[in-house]
Amino acid sequence: MSGLILLATGGTGGHIYPAVAVGRTLQERGFQSALIGRRGGLEEEIAIQENLTFYGVDAGKIDRQRPRAGELLLAWRGVMQARQVLREVQPALVIGFGGYASLPGTLAAQQLRIPTILHEQNARLGLTQRLAQRRAQLVTTSHLRVAGLRGTPTWVGMPVREQRFPRELARSRLGLQAEPATILVMGGSQGSLTLNRRVPPVLLGLFGREGSHRNLGIQVLHACGPRWLGEVVPAVARVPWYHPVAYTDATLAWSAADLAITRSGSSTLAEASYHGVPLVMIPLPSAAEGHQLANARAQEAAGAGVVVTESELASLGSAVLSSLSADTLAARRAAALTLSPAGAAARLADQVERLLGVPA
Repeated sequence: MSGLILLATGGTGGHIYPAVAVGRTLQERGFQSALIGRRGGLEEEIAIQENLTFYGVDAGKIDRQRPRAGELLLAWRGVMQARQVLREVQPALVIGFGGYASLPGTLAAQQLRIPTILHEQNARLGLTQRLAQRRAQLVTTSHLRVAGLRGTPTWVGMPVREQRFPRELARSRLGLQAEPATILVMGGSQGSLTLNRRVPPVLLGLFGREGSHRNLGIQVLHACGPRWLGEVVPAVARVPWYHPVAYTDATLAWSAADLAITRSGSSTLAEASYHGVPLVMIPLPSAAEGHQLANARAQEAAGAGVVVTESELASLGSAVLSSLSADTLAARRAAALTLSPAGAAARLADQVERLLGVPA
């Protein structure tokens, strides 16, 4: 099969990495794939790292409550630029992964009557996807139920990098001990100021400010982001069981973890579920339209974790302790594994082929 599938994405890793996973799967099936998103954004950086063709355009963040003329102009200009790109490369289909950086490519495709598929990662439909859903040929989702969505979507799950490591091997490669229960603290690729400042004191208070992992039976891997490493390291300098790092290999980290304390972006939750890691979720309160809280509540309702909002951080310690009981870990691990089954990228690629009339 030949033909270009253009992946409209960007803004955050939660939108970009699923697009990369689908692009790889489509390439394995004989398609060409490329990303279109904001020029100079994270999506361009990741496309270079992944050796994927990238088309950069302008993109503006549209705030429905307080729209700003400059952002609206950027969004409009981005759509015009995307129209030119699409006329030149003539994709067979465009997949929109949501977020403001996907808007130019998705809307340009619909204006040019190029077939579009949307993939909504969150439990609440985002603004970009709401603007595009009426003219999309198909809407696919990561969640079985998505608030704000018209009609019946097609569930495919959340495309993630489908790779796991044996626990002892993962811990060895990360410089961790093989035996202690392992807590992963991760606030996204750039880190989270709230997690970086609020979580270490809670864990130190629970498990001791000095001593070794051998007598505590616990160790922590904290990916704090490069900006905050200089602040986190001194706070835990005398604690040998607490390991702060700027970045960590996510696949190794998830493979090593027994429990994770995280924000609740869609990609984070999907990766945790794929690896069967129970969560203590602290949703980002400023996330667009409260989608992180909606994601976290859905994960909690499924039995795969517990939500602690920023206004409830005084209860974080008790949430961590209760989550570490053997029975709770086992039950939440089993629940998590049902939420992000393998094959999401393949299921979305199946929908591309069906829409394009590729014989099964």
